[in-house]
Order: sequence, then structure tokens, then C-alpha cells
Amino acid sequence: MQQLPEPDLEYLRKVLLEMLAIPSPTGFTDTIVRYVAERLEEIGIPFELTRRGTIRATLKGKQSSPDRAVSTHLDTIGAIVRTVQDNGRLGLAPVGTWSSRFAEGSRVSLFTETSVIRGSVLPLLASGHAFNTEVDQLPISWDHVELRLDAYCATRADCESLGIAVGDFVAFDPLPEFTESGHISARHLDDKAGVAALLASLKGIVESGAELEIDCHPLFTVTEEVGSGAAAALHWDVSEFVGVDIAPVAQGQASSEHTVSVAMQDSGGPHDYHLSRQLLRLAREHEIPVRRDLFRYYHSDAQSAVGAGHDVRTALLAFGCDATHGYERTHIDSLIALSRLLSAYMLSPPVFASDAQPAQGSLDRFSHQLEHDAQMASDTQVPAVDSLLGPRGGQR
Repeated sequence: MQQLPEPDLEYLRKVLLEMLAIPSPTGFTDTIVRYVAERLEEIGIPFELTRRGTIRATLKGKQSSPDRAVSTHLDTIGAIVRTVQDNGRLGLAPVGTWSSRFAEGSRVSLFTETSVIRGSVLPLLASGHAFNTEVDQLPISWDHVELRLDAYCATRADCESLGIAVGDFVAFDPLPEFTESGHISARHLDDKAGVAALLASLKGIVESGAELEIDCHPLFTVTEEVGSGAAAALHWDVSEFVGVDIAPVAQGQASSEHTVSVAMQDSGGPHDYHLSRQLLRLAREHEIPVRRDLFRYYHSDAQSAVGAGHDVRTALLAFGCDATHGYERTHIDSLIALSRLLSAYMLSPPVFASDAQPAQGSLDRFSHQLEHDAQMASDTQVPAVDSLLGPRGGQR
């Protein structure tokens, strides 16, 4: 069994903190793309950019086809200006799917065409001394919060004079804290923690001089939070696609902040039987703590790739995280496990070498999940219909 390169934890923490400092709500990702591209250049991994900014990198292996892709996303949730109100406050719409409950009280940056203006997101009734218990009776929705800017904005005209307009992006402060216990708390760990784990894995593989069995394409997409992330990002001969994202740690879920999760199913349905179990086998072989989980209200880049028509086997790896799409928290244990499993996967042979070409006119190369003799028929058989009917025209 090949020895895995260990992830550089100082590097992982450093790039995570630096990425958290870069605002990147979906649609406002140019700076984070430039940052990650520079990290790939430092590691020595070639890449190309799509028109919208998805990064497609290449690690060469012993053979070029079939090849595989591993995908993380650089975009985060955020908001966008929906209305400029007569009182100088701004109405917001969410970018990505998340509750306004987690937006209330947040410090934010508004990006106009020419400047950055700081502000706070507040409920419409924001003063306890003015509204007393009415504050607690407001519904939870984006229609019941507004952005108060730290600028002279008492009227719509004041806002317009500052260049503020509908469609301006709003980024929420990450508020990161790395504690001695190993916990990492911040907004936007989804998916910047996954990106950091992948970069640490790539750095370890390159520096170790390990040779891959097949080509691997690390992808860094920019529209995952709105559902289209990897839809147009795959090379034609990619046969295996592993998404890297966040695993909700919550009641009713099996994920943990101290393990990596293999998601067997998300809102798009089950992931590939063979690829998912290959990841679980690799985790066992390398003694990587792993959990299996299902995510009911969850979309990933793997789902967008299949939805776009790519004929690929998909799987999903995720770091365990509490309070997803809120003020998130993970543990360095989970990021280490994720980074090590990514290394094990990228260094492993393809699940099926025959995936290089479609199985044409023969089942010889096609996979099967159970041997035929293991798929036992039930001892209780449905009787033949003829045995249940009397002679035609007569009675039983």
C-alpha cells in the first residue's frame, strides 16, 4: 500500500484564513479565483480558466484516460441589493439558499462600482427601546431585514449619490477564530475549508514526488451555491467525479466534526455505488476516520455535473461542520481526514479501467454490484396466474 503524504497543517490553516479574508459571494469571485490560481502556480500545477472563472488544473498520471476530477467551490453565500428605499436603507435578496435568521446583526461590505461601504444587516424593527416586544414578533424572512450603511444615507438620493444601485453585491464578514482545541469557527467554511484541504493534499502529493495512476483534474468552481457549479467544467474523458463540500453535523445526521463523510445520497439521488465504496475502502486501508451519511436538502457540484448530461461516476466527500450556512464550525481533525482521503483517492487506480470506452454490444466489461448467485430469490414465490384460474367457462 502506497504511503500517503501528510498534509501541511500550517499551510492548510494559512490558506484557509487568507481565503476567508477574500469576499466571494456567487457572482463576485474574480479575486478568489486569482488567489487560488496563484497557489497552484506556487505548487507547480498547470491550469486553465473557463470564461466565467472555473479553474481546471491537471496532475499528470501514468495514463491519461480514463481520468478523474476532484471539485471544490470558491463561491459562498451572500446577498445582493434588491431595493434602494426612500429612508436610505437597502432591501436585500439572498445569494444562494440561506435563512435571513443568520444574516441579522451581521457586519457586511457593500461593493459599488467604485467603492466599498461598510454596514450592518438589521431587522426592520431594530431598537428594543423603541419597539419593545414587537422586535420579537417580526417574521423571519429576507423581506423583514434591511441593510444600514455606515454612510450619510437618509434618502434614496443620498444612496444614489454614493453610487449605490440595485444589483450591488453584499459580503458578510467571516469572523474566523481558530482555537487551541482545534475547532475552526467562521462564516463561509463552505467551501473554503474544502478548498484548503484540497490545496494541502495537492501540495503534499507534488512535494512527495508520488506518481498518480491516472490523470486528475482538480476543479475550483464559482457557481456551486446557485446550482450550476460543475455543469460546464469537465473534460470529455473524465469518468470519475468526486465533489468536495460540507457535511452538516446535526440531529438526524451521521457526520462528525472529527471525521470525513462519504455522502451516499443527496437531493439529486444516490451517488455511484462503486466509486463511493472505493472511497470507503481507501479510508479503511489508510485508517482515516470516516462516516457514511445522506443529505436531504443539499446540492453539490457532483449533482450539477450529472444534471448537465455528463456520463460520469460521482461521489461526494465532505468535512463535518456544525451550523452549515450559518456561523459554521468544524475541527482540524475533519480537514486532516478529508485531505488524507483526497490524497489516497488521487493516488489510487481508477475504479474501472474499462470506463475509458463505453461497453458496446457486450456486458463483459460492465460492472455489477452483487454476484448473480448472491441475489437470492425469495423462498416465497408468487404463484403462476394460470394456476389461480379455473377452466374457461367453468368454476373452480
